[in-house]
Amino acid sequence: MEAGAEAEPLLPPRTWRVGQRLWRAGAATAADDGTSVNDLYINQAVVFIEDAIQYRSINHRVDSKSLWLYRWYYSRTCQWILSLTITIILALAFIENPSSLTVTSDVRYRLPAWNPPCGVTESIELLCFLVFTVDVSVKSYLIGWAEFLKNKWLMAYILTLIISLADWIVSLSFFCTESVRIRRILRPFFLLQNSSMMKKTLKSINSTLPEMGSVVLLLAVHLSLFAMFAMLLFARTKDGQQDKEWVGYFRNLPDSLTSLLVLLTTANNPDVMIPAYAKNRAYSIFFILFTVLGNLFLMNLLTAIIYNQFRGYLLKSVQSSLFRRRLGIRAAFEVLSSLRETPTNAQQLHVGIGALLQVLQKVEMDSRCKQAIMRHPPSPEYQSQFMQKMQFAFGHPYFGYLGNVVALANIVSICVVLVMDADKQPSKRDDFFLGAINCFFILYYLLEMLLKNLAMGLKRYLSYPSNRFDGLLTVILLVLEVATFAVYGFPHPGWRPEFMGLLSLWDMVRLVNMLIVFRFLRIIPNMKFMALVVTTLLDLVKNLRAFAGILVVVFYAFAISGIMLFKGAVVPFGNISAINTTYDNGTLHCGTYEQLEYWPNNFDDFAAAVVTLWDVMVVNNWQVFLEAFSRYSSPWAKIYFVAWWLISSVIWVNLFVALLLENFIHKWDRRCHREPLSDIEYQRTVDLMFRDVLEEPTEEELMEKLHQHPHLRLCR
Repeated sequence: MEAGAEAEPLLPPRTWRVGQRLWRAGAATAADDGTSVNDLYINQAVVFIEDAIQYRSINHRVDSKSLWLYRWYYSRTCQWILSLTITIILALAFIENPSSLTVTSDVRYRLPAWNPPCGVTESIELLCFLVFTVDVSVKSYLIGWAEFLKNKWLMAYILTLIISLADWIVSLSFFCTESVRIRRILRPFFLLQNSSMMKKTLKSINSTLPEMGSVVLLLAVHLSLFAMFAMLLFARTKDGQQDKEWVGYFRNLPDSLTSLLVLLTTANNPDVMIPAYAKNRAYSIFFILFTVLGNLFLMNLLTAIIYNQFRGYLLKSVQSSLFRRRLGIRAAFEVLSSLRETPTNAQQLHVGIGALLQVLQKVEMDSRCKQAIMRHPPSPEYQSQFMQKMQFAFGHPYFGYLGNVVALANIVSICVVLVMDADKQPSKRDDFFLGAINCFFILYYLLEMLLKNLAMGLKRYLSYPSNRFDGLLTVILLVLEVATFAVYGFPHPGWRPEFMGLLSLWDMVRLVNMLIVFRFLRIIPNMKFMALVVTTLLDLVKNLRAFAGILVVVFYAFAISGIMLFKGAVVPFGNISAINTTYDNGTLHCGTYEQLEYWPNNFDDFAAAVVTLWDVMVVNNWQVFLEAFSRYSSPWAKIYFVAWWLISSVIWVNLFVALLLENFIHKWDRRCHREPLSDIEYQRTVDLMFRDVLEEPTEEELMEKLHQHPHLRLCR
């Protein structure tokens, strides 16, 4: 197989002179280990291709023992153990002191939580630390000392483990009675360092911060100027009855800044305006002008800048990932072309079919991709002309369109029956009609599935996700229908079966109809604009794993910080005497934390802290939390909540919008310029979003990088 063959999806279109060969330091070692050089090269090619698939760096040891250790480390079992360990150490926050193991987080009714004895969670932590120690040790060994010194993430990994172990020792020495545990805040790092995409996303966010900072600074100037104007407009007067605006919102500079900051999110609109507006309608101009400049202009300008800058930085990151993939494929090609079966008098480097098939059999990759590379399951070949005509008819796209029409008719019939029977008593419903139409449509779905299997063959039929979805639902519907017949008999006029077993007939029919509604989703890929929106949402679910991971990291760090700062700060009414309140004769002010009964929102345990942060992130009534925790703890508590609002609701949400826009615009452009592709088009990743603007690395760049490999020697 030639290197320049366009039909080969794995091999880049490159040609090389005969003298170019890739020699490795591990080749001699392979012979000593009883492993042939050819086997070593096959294993190296397998690892390089797996690196390319996962966008991993190929700068690791490539001798036979190291390759075995490398594949073992990146096996599903080891990675599953590592992921489970990360999940466990993060989940410890729910059960360790302060424990979240209570029915309610309401401070008025919450019973004392069960806290594990000292040493229980600490033992689990120690096991997790041991797994992380093995993890960082294996990683460090595989890349070698030279690469280790360049890897800041591994150094930070080791430093985090050292600090965590030191803090763990301190906890045991104090018998777990210490109030501050530094290692809790460091735990999210273990999640962060285990995801290359999260690292790239974090790097992109970090590079975007200067541009975001300029807009945030402009927002701060806007906020400060209008706060000073507000203090001048709503200054205290001799008439105390006319000072409601001053008393409620603009008593001093911190209150003025807080009121306008909340107004920037429209959470207290129009409450903040009403006292002044009731006095003079001209005051509304101030609030409208502030909202237009801040919310409509500056906040949306921030979104535009984040979209523009983050797209550029993410594009650079994706470009580097593409280079890693091409480099891995190029290295695998060079390895395979160095096998002994390659002719010495060839004008071009070749890869033998046998070697390629050996590699593909060993490579860990998606089964559908492997099928597409090797061979898609073929349709059966019939000798009979009648069967060939049947195959053509039932394998034609129009047969699929007919199935969509039938599914639509099924949904319409269900809707008609539901509307007609909406107000009827169960005893007066027409069970026969609904049972009969369900029976008819299920028989059609069964016939459709059998005919498609006849036309395509079972393997080819199951190779399409849409067919697997339809087939599974059809089988479930058939089982439910047979169970219905077995219990209630076949539908006939006057069919009025009584309740039998765990489910009534109506419950069985409802379950069947809900599954039929799911089956109706099969029409989505055939509707251009609906498919565009749905595939955008599905891609976001796949692509947002890195964003969701970073959000989990931030949530975790802020929740632990909130526990340290505000644990026990909120005191129920039984102990309210200790709090400096502003109530008159015990009357609760409207809109306060107490009057709204926000008692479950606190930082007394990890689960409650996470929910409280979520409520603040949504920004509805978030001024209630600002005011309450400032009153219960310290006025400086506002800094904590404002920082959380900036990171979660401003930066992260705008990054989400940026990714949504980029994904949607990319798909829209592709759909407007070409016909829809097959099912594989809906299986996208982040790198495919930028496919049209990515630059392929040149031959010289790839070879130069291979020459710099710390564990390879390239000879010409």
